[in-house]
Amino acid sequence: MPLAPYASDPQRGRGRRHPEPPAPTRDDYQRDRDRIVHSTAFRRLVYKTQVFLNHEGDLFRTRLTHSLEVAQLARSIARSLGLNEDLTEAIALAHDLGHTPFGHAGQDALNGCLRAAEPEGGGFEHNLQSLRVVDRLEERYAAFDGLNLCFETREGILKHCSRRHARALEKAEPGGVARRFLDGTQPSLEAQLCNLADEIAYNAHDLDDGVRSGLLEIEQLEAVPLVARHLAEARREHPGLAGRRLLFETLRRLLSAQVYDAIDASRAALATHGPDSADAARAAPPLIGFTPEMREAGTALKRFLFARLYRHPQVAATTERAQAVVRELFEAYDGGAAELPGGVRTEQRRRRAVADYIAGMTDRFALREHRRLTGRDVFEGLS
Repeated sequence: MPLAPYASDPQRGRGRRHPEPPAPTRDDYQRDRDRIVHSTAFRRLVYKTQVFLNHEGDLFRTRLTHSLEVAQLARSIARSLGLNEDLTEAIALAHDLGHTPFGHAGQDALNGCLRAAEPEGGGFEHNLQSLRVVDRLEERYAAFDGLNLCFETREGILKHCSRRHARALEKAEPGGVARRFLDGTQPSLEAQLCNLADEIAYNAHDLDDGVRSGLLEIEQLEAVPLVARHLAEARREHPGLAGRRLLFETLRRLLSAQVYDAIDASRAALATHGPDSADAARAAPPLIGFTPEMREAGTALKRFLFARLYRHPQVAATTERAQAVVRELFEAYDGGAAELPGGVRTEQRRRRAVADYIAGMTDRFALREHRRLTGRDVFEGLS
């Protein structure tokens, strides 16, 4: 399918920080996607928590499977809208590379450690860390640090950024990937799409994992209008359907409804504003999104998940223990009780090096390292 005028064209991109000759068989965005897939940080995602810790079950989502689901949804929508599928996929696969072990629990703990140790240091943001991974921390090339990705891929990876960090990034890279956080413009349409696909994916798969874990019951989902509608349709069209098949049929319909709504709403916004280039789309209001009705329904679903799943006592218990692991690892490395491995880069501030090291850990490596340093198994006896 040909690209729409407002799509990101690799022939008109802003290039790489370190110039490289073109690849003979791939355009720049295909090349970025391949570099991400072959990176060390990408492989680590298979053992990083989404909601449920890796040891709690083999079939729960991890950061890797979540990223693959986001990529699938985003690429499907990109094709319908005439956007660049390869750039969309690259951003989707890389958007969580900077996440800590233990999901948001680990991120919050590491942020707290850095803010307590260096109140003026800026703390920890996983989106900024994802950019740091691809710009600096990956060590796969002789000529430069990081993966040397294109501007458009890096722009999409930096989904959120505080103004403080944006100013620091802008100083180091004038007019670069952080500029939009200061001047109020938008990222590419492909980046906007990945943000939306991320939301669609985690809402659906957190429902799935919540029911699989036993923390949610299918009957509870009837309290969420968006889910209840598709649950009722599935029961009406397939009398007697129950259990996992009923859940899967409901979630399949839920995903389709959100995807088609996003396509229709985005097409309408694009028609209204009529951007004739990728830069014109950046100067417009956000153009990729849901209808107001779907946005309201999605917000209600998020509230349900927050109250019934993310704050469930069993999830809270694992969260507290996971945060203790991260805090105690930070204290051990920062206080000198444990040495950073020889391969860890420490030419920057030591505490940032400690944060880089911990953020790069998988769940099970963090637990193993914590056990080695403390002699304790924090999850022992937790059902």
